[in-house]
Amino acid sequence: MDKKELEEQIINNYKRDETMMVLVFAQWCVNNDLDPSEVYKKAYPGEKGENEALRHAVSLTVPKEESEHISSETLLGVLSLFGNDDLAFVVTEEMDMVKKRKSE
Repeated sequence: MDKKELEEQIINNYKRDETMMVLVFAQWCVNNDLDPSEVYKKAYPGEKGENEALRHAVSLTVPKEESEHISSETLLGVLSLFGNDDLAFVVTEEMDMVKKRKSE
């Protein structure tokens, strides 16, 4: 494998992993009765237009009754792997609100 092929493979692997991170985020939101787009907008209010990766991930989510459980810790770990600190901060706030709703 030459250097160019290796670089392409690394880029493709990163994109695949990033897609998985967005899907985990979107499914976690669905599982917790949250709108992934709204949560994302709270983290990135200045971003113009729709995030294509998020739109695609949302289309792949399943109803929460059909989904495996995604723990908040897993989501935060995945977000931190990609340095997605702004979104992790908002997710943490949302987690607190979900806990409050469940305790009421």
